[in-house]
Amino acid sequence: MKRTVCLALLLVLILTGCGGNVSQVEIQEVPSQIYSEAEIDAAVDTAIRYFRQHFSGCTLTQIAYAGDEKAAAMEEWADQAQVEAAIILVSSFDVDASGGDGSLNPNSTYTGWQWILVRSANGTWEHRDHGYG
Repeated sequence: MKRTVCLALLLVLILTGCGGNVSQVEIQEVPSQIYSEAEIDAAVDTAIRYFRQHFSGCTLTQIAYAGDEKAAAMEEWADQAQVEAAIILVSSFDVDASGGDGSLNPNSTYTGWQWILVRSANGTWEHRDHGYG
């Protein structure tokens, strides 16, 4: 019994202690004539999952679809990746004193951080790139 409780506690610590914090992210709704709400939600979920896995020491605070006005850039990303579609999301996140993986400024906030996701016809969104840009 004691061993089971210890293993369960260890598992919780491992799962919550790794990666970025996404527990209180605000997902902002942005209407689109290009993508359905479900398509945008799926892209947001993909970006959040990537953030959780790869942005240790960071807290995602907001994320949203960048808007249809980015259609030309999204088409360019899709063409470059040779896929059916690309979508751009924008986010804000805070970085703790560790500087994340060391490539981010410690104790800072990043706003306007872009997420580029791509998908093949009827496929799922995949992370392609991120950063300012």
